[in-house]
Amino acid sequence: MAALNLSNETIANVTHFLQAESLPGQRQFKKKIFGQLSEVFEQIDLEKFIWDVPFAPVQNPKFTFIDLFAGIGGMRIAFQKLGGRCVFSSEWDKHSQQSYYENFGEMPFGDITKVNETEVPKHEVLIAGFPCQAFSIAGFKGGFKDTRGTLFFDVARILQEKHPDAFFLENVKGLYGHDKGRTLDVILRTLREDLGYYVPDPQIMNARDFGVPQNRERIFIVGFRNKAAAGRFSYPAPLGVHTTIADILEDKEVSVKYYLSNQYLRTLVNHRARHEAKGHGFGYEIIPNDGVANAIVVGGMGRERNLVIDKRLTNFTPVTHIKGTVNKKGIRKMTPREWARLQGFPDKFKIVVADANSYKQFGNSVAIPAIHATGRNLIRALEG
Repeated sequence: MAALNLSNETIANVTHFLQAESLPGQRQFKKKIFGQLSEVFEQIDLEKFIWDVPFAPVQNPKFTFIDLFAGIGGMRIAFQKLGGRCVFSSEWDKHSQQSYYENFGEMPFGDITKVNETEVPKHEVLIAGFPCQAFSIAGFKGGFKDTRGTLFFDVARILQEKHPDAFFLENVKGLYGHDKGRTLDVILRTLREDLGYYVPDPQIMNARDFGVPQNRERIFIVGFRNKAAAGRFSYPAPLGVHTTIADILEDKEVSVKYYLSNQYLRTLVNHRARHEAKGHGFGYEIIPNDGVANAIVVGGMGRERNLVIDKRLTNFTPVTHIKGTVNKKGIRKMTPREWARLQGFPDKFKIVVADANSYKQFGNSVAIPAIHATGRNLIRALEG
């Protein structure tokens, strides 16, 4: 889509209204866009603006949901595949907003702390991959109030206002022991006691158990307003599908820019040796084609801990500024598309930002197959 001379807030209001105008609870978007329509009509072809995207809204949906801390829409893809219609999304990062817009035809609203919970449309399922934060209230006895000042509070206040039938929260594995377990304790107490949800014990799920070759553990938390629905829910068992790095590699030769220089490779080898001498973890790792990737992460040695060997390179002339020459062993970083595949993103997902932002977005996203399998059990529990 062409760049628009419109604010993201304007695009968010218009796209939310147009994607869900036939559904209840959209009046607030309608009211907000009337004063903006002339500006919008001058710049866009509305049909292309909304529907010429890889993941258009589900028609005749089985249920509705909202997508908080949406990132680039990994959880949305899973729930759309289950037959759901997204009626509201929120994501603060501007580059992630761009990727989301290009793939779903909807601009997420920005800072969740500025979203009025009364204006969030009615929905049946709330999904959110909220960041992990500690709660600073001494004693942790304030229940719902303990969460104020944290981003979980924004999830909680929407649950309190809208009372969806169920929710699905995703977070890093470390939430289990975060702040000596007190963070998770406050979250569960808030959901169960203050908000009245029936919450089965959270579970650590590994992406590699659901058909992607990535050792990525995350904590899933689901909850239901109905006790019977909660009783019908169970976390999914591993699918028993074994995949390897070979299954996600690019089909053709990739750019030389992904290949390491000999000098940088020596630096990594020395870096690893120094850390091993001190009893620390590795500095980098080459994953064999029949192996499984380490969890892809943002920053640090995130890309270097998942190097691969690909000897298809035919042009060793550097296209970026590097020191030394390109290595002849075929050692390279994975591409953004390969990271997307490690998270279960379909190849039709558009990668529209620079590599640095792409790695960040996929590293911060979710393993879609694990979300889908768990979401399927959640929807089945609601349906009875």
